[in-house]
Amino acid sequence: MCSVLGLLVRQSDPRLRGAGTRVFIANHVTPFDHNVVSLLTSCNTPALSGASGFICWSRGFMELGVTGSRAELVDSLKEYSAHQGNPPLLLFPEEAATNGRAGLLRFSSWPFSILDEVQPVALQVRRPLVAVSVADSSWISELLWTFFVPFTVYQVRWMPSVPRQADERSEDFALRVQELLAMELGVVSTRITAADRTEHMKRLRHTSRLPFAPASSQRPAARPRVPPSLPGGAPEDVRVVAMAQQVKEVLPHVPLEVIRTDLVQTNCVDTTIANLLEGRVSFFPESKETEDLPAPSTSQAAAASGIQGSVAAPSSKPATKQFAKSPVERHLSLQERKRALYDYARR
Repeated sequence: MCSVLGLLVRQSDPRLRGAGTRVFIANHVTPFDHNVVSLLTSCNTPALSGASGFICWSRGFMELGVTGSRAELVDSLKEYSAHQGNPPLLLFPEEAATNGRAGLLRFSSWPFSILDEVQPVALQVRRPLVAVSVADSSWISELLWTFFVPFTVYQVRWMPSVPRQADERSEDFALRVQELLAMELGVVSTRITAADRTEHMKRLRHTSRLPFAPASSQRPAARPRVPPSLPGGAPEDVRVVAMAQQVKEVLPHVPLEVIRTDLVQTNCVDTTIANLLEGRVSFFPESKETEDLPAPSTSQAAAASGIQGSVAAPSSKPATKQFAKSPVERHLSLQERKRALYDYARR
């Protein structure tokens, strides 16, 4: 089998292998870690998930017939280990495979509730051209890649057995063994669980399906320019219309279509206001006077009066733009207006 799959297995300190230990604890790198270790010493790995029957047997797992909780699994494994004629157990407390180069997932405590002594086994896997373990990939795809690449090198390092200390809880025992394995492998001992990894992969899949999600190597400003849709459609359109109304209340002279078009690109009220104030978005001011617009609330009117400054006083004639003669004064005036607009938009 090793010659067909191109598996090269190396081990260090073979004298420590199986020195009276009934439970092996190893880090998880590939779906075939238990097959590789079983080539070096006789051991069994229980099937925790996946198909049962022939598929489970052909992959080298041991079926216990336990479909209930972890407590039932631990009781069944304790009964299995009580028989001296049974081979030792090989368990993977990470419960999920990683590439083994960055860190170890947090060890589950149930494998350390079976017996009071375990033997850590450090696994390192190297493969040319292709990554060793790809997140969210099935064991079938990993098997096909194993056939495809010229060879895969497994380095197995046997470590001394670790007994449980007096009055040590299973969680503390698991953490201590995890730290020892991390030091042996030269990686970080993390507190990230297999459930956290699964949730992270779900979020990545969900983000990749979003219509406005940028690619990882693409800057947000380089997204394709999408024309705004009419309100009443998708929830995204309703949110853009709501944000456009907020910008319109701050900048009533800017056409609503220009605001919505820029909001589709920025997805941020503050950024759109900054683009309009600093001239990054060109537009023609609307000819309608402020009397034609809906009357703002009391707080909005107060904020607008503080923002507009000199044009806040009511007048029968439309207010004209006045600029200071000094460039410094004009710059300060612009910064003050921008700051006031930002404060109002955030409120």
